Amino acid sequence: MTTKKTDWTGKAAMAGAAIGSAALAAALLYASRRKESAEAGKAKPTPPADPVETD
Repeated sequence: MTTKKTDWTGKAAMAGAAIGSAALAAALLYASRRKESAEAGKAKPTPPADPVETD
């Protein structure tokens, strides 16, 4: 027979693991979105239609 302290500790460990997993997943999603937005902001500039005169 298990004691109440052991039962509570097991549930707390499971809850902690679930919260940690959710936090890790959220952090990965956040980092991925920041990377995508940073790459979108670094678009190559378009060259001018007329060449620049250098006389």
